[in-house]
Amino acid sequence: MEALKTFAFHLTYNDAEAEDLVQETYLKAHKFIDRYVSGTNAKAWLFKILKNAYINEYRKKSKAPKKIDFEDIVSWQDSDDPKKQGFADLRQELFKDRMGDEVTVALNMLPIDFRTVILLCDIEGFTYEEISKIIDVPIGTVRSRLFRARNILKELLKSYAEKLGFKDYRGLKHKNEIFSEEEE
Repeated sequence: MEALKTFAFHLTYNDAEAEDLVQETYLKAHKFIDRYVSGTNAKAWLFKILKNAYINEYRKKSKAPKKIDFEDIVSWQDSDDPKKQGFADLRQELFKDRMGDEVTVALNMLPIDFRTVILLCDIEGFTYEEISKIIDVPIGTVRSRLFRARNILKELLKSYAEKLGFKDYRGLKHKNEIFSEEEE
C-alpha cells in the first residue's frame, strides 16, 4: 500500500526506515488480525498501527543514548567527500519527486502533530472521524490542528503561490472588485 509508505516517509524522512515501519505495520496487523473489527475501515486501522509503531520506535530511540566515536566525526569533517556537501539536503532530495520542493519544505516545517493531520486528511483523504481514531484525539482537536496547519502552510506558501500567478482575493467583498482588479 503506497499510502502507508508515503505516510511513513513523512514521519521518518528516510526511505529505509519508512519501509521498515510499513513492514512492521503489516507484521503487527497479521499478528493481531483477531483485534480487527470486521466492517470498520481497514485502512484507518493500518494507519493507526503504523502511527503507534512509529511512536514506539521514537520513544525507544530517544531513551537510548547514541554512541558515536569521536574519531569518526573528526575524520568525516576533515574529509573532502562530495557526499558530505549534499548531506544536509538529503531529506529534500528523497522527497523531491513526490511533491514540489516548496510544498515539501513547507510541510516539513510543520510540527509533527500538524503535519500528521494534514497528510492524513489532505493527502490520504481520511475523514475527521477516521483521523481522530488513528491518532487517538478528539475530532475537535483534529479540526483545530487542521485549521492551524493550513494557516501556517498558507503563510509559508504565499510567495510561492504568487510566483505561480495566484492572487489573494481575501478581503474583497464583491465579484466586481475581483474583476476590476484583473483588468488593471
